[in-house]
Amino acid sequence: MVKNIYIFRMSYPGYPPAGAYPPSAGGYPPSAGGYPPSAPGSNPWGASSYPPANPPPIGLENIGNYANQFNPEYMSGMASNLSGTFGGANVPPSMYPQAPGGYPSVPPGGFGPPPQGQQASFGGYPPSGMPSYPSYPGGPMPPPGQQPQPVPYPGQQPMPSFPPGAPVNPSVPSYPGPATPMINPGASGHRGTIHDAPSFDPLRDAEVLRKAMKGFGTDEQAIIDCLGSRSNKQRQQIILSFKTAYGKDLIKDLKSELSGNFERAILAMMKTPIMFDVHEIKDAIKGAGTDEACLIEILASRSNDHIREISRAYKTEFKKTLEEAIRSDTSGHFQRLLISLAQGNRDESTNVNMSLVQSDAQALYAAGENRLGTDESKFNAILCARSRAHLRAVFSEYQRMCNRDIEKSISREMSGDLESGMLAVVKCIKNTPAFFAERLYKAMKGAGTKDRTLIRIMVSRSEVDLLDIRQEYKRMYGKSLYTDITGDTSGDYRKILLKLCGGND
Repeated sequence: MVKNIYIFRMSYPGYPPAGAYPPSAGGYPPSAGGYPPSAPGSNPWGASSYPPANPPPIGLENIGNYANQFNPEYMSGMASNLSGTFGGANVPPSMYPQAPGGYPSVPPGGFGPPPQGQQASFGGYPPSGMPSYPSYPGGPMPPPGQQPQPVPYPGQQPMPSFPPGAPVNPSVPSYPGPATPMINPGASGHRGTIHDAPSFDPLRDAEVLRKAMKGFGTDEQAIIDCLGSRSNKQRQQIILSFKTAYGKDLIKDLKSELSGNFERAILAMMKTPIMFDVHEIKDAIKGAGTDEACLIEILASRSNDHIREISRAYKTEFKKTLEEAIRSDTSGHFQRLLISLAQGNRDESTNVNMSLVQSDAQALYAAGENRLGTDESKFNAILCARSRAHLRAVFSEYQRMCNRDIEKSISREMSGDLESGMLAVVKCIKNTPAFFAERLYKAMKGAGTKDRTLIRIMVSRSEVDLLDIRQEYKRMYGKSLYTDITGDTSGDYRKILLKLCGGND
């Protein structure tokens, strides 16, 4: 009860009585030498009498009694201190200087206007000597997940470089040596010999083709010059424009005017890449015999997306799935290989896990060289499912471990179509252009020419990697693809193939 009375008395005006806090020479706070006190062991917030144990409340009725505590000299010193701390170029020599006459003028580099060329910010921030970040928009945004890099402030020393940190996953070493996985040149789509023609006009081309086939005789050279200089996408537009302009089917007109291998090559060029492969697979399966090499070539060399499109188009075109067609015409482990490839489900990652690489290399060795007989299923599972980058590493590790390359092991362990299929997969993984260079060479080698293979490769790779195939051909056989085509074909058929070839090496 006494305590409540004491609090009640504290709220009276005029309290505390005059003289309760004697004034000091320097004003507020009452300590010799100003604020803070310099006497060792003294109260860090002032003299022993400050602050009082029970400070009175500050209210409207007694604020006038404490006006003398807001000493102008003390406030001036505080302002000067803040200016020096947050960017002032001329920091006062003492920690809390006296600045008679009110607030000091703004020092250079302090809370004034920003330097010329610098974006204004609240309070002149950032202070001198601190890094600033580029403004966005205006500068390029950093990649997702990356912090903006500091831009040195005028006069700032460059930041020191620090050594790189430890790898994120040190347990998985990077893939070393000359057999580092390479990007398949055909994957980029920019190593072909045929490109979009500039200033393309499908109606004008349709008129050129109409005149070349109209009347008595056919101007084959005009057809070669026109269609051999257009991309497949542009040829599809020509087909549509021809029907729009003349109400006739360009494909039917070409069939009626052309013949032989020249006709086959031109008609192959007029199909889309997907439909061309669909019909090549259909022709390889139908009839008494099966062109297993054609099936292997297409399914081993095409991308996942391309194979899936082939499957969809095959079902639409022939009312039968691609897998059903393969099952009806093949058998055994070769059938399983083709069905696995026809799924278009190969891993497409580019990461190489060396522990898995070693495991797969050992599994292949155990499935073939290191046992009596061969576990074809293990070869099938690894060669058809693993990524290209991973398999290149596996082949290199297999060579190191067994002192024999994977192709020789396959040839020792397998035979017939299964051997050809497995070898085709390995060769496509290692070097796709070299695989096609070998196919072209074998198609022209000897007495006869395998024109179907020659046409299929020249047409299907003309917008993908035919430039790389030409280079591999010259490296492997010592003469140019152009030269061998010239010596092995003739007439308009030779002309269109050389047009697709794109030049001599």
